[in-house]
Amino acid sequence: MTEPDPMMAEISRGIALSHSGEREAARSLFAGLWDAIGATGDALHRCVLAHSMADVQDDPRAELVWDLRALEVADLISDERARQGGVAGSVVVFYPSLHLNLGDVYRRLGDLDRARDHLSRGRAAVGELGDDEYGQLIRGGLDRLAHQLSTA
Repeated sequence: MTEPDPMMAEISRGIALSHSGEREAARSLFAGLWDAIGATGDALHRCVLAHSMADVQDDPRAELVWDLRALEVADLISDERARQGGVAGSVVVFYPSLHLNLGDVYRRLGDLDRARDHLSRGRAAVGELGDDEYGQLIRGGLDRLAHQLSTA
């Protein structure tokens, strides 16, 4: 049995704060964790933290910076490291959500070409997701993004 990852537990605590509406508290916690991890720290921690930090930004430009960080570092995570951190399956399950978030923020910023590119990349990776609640959530998000882009 793998020991619990304390950093992932702290990131999960921040996600819970965010989901309960305490965005400022989540941002503060995430900022402290980012400082603790450092720019060259564990790739899994940086990816999950950046992905989560993006979700609590009020300014879409700041959100974009965090989303791009998450996507960039995702390529550095091995499947073994992802499993050690509690991810079921391969690290490729990260990509549909990462591309969905980037597509959405680019849409909100008015960069529809980049939004469509990330929608396409998200849809190309969606086959890696299971047919569970998470997979349905991401597929639904990609469908909503596609609809929003079709009417833009």
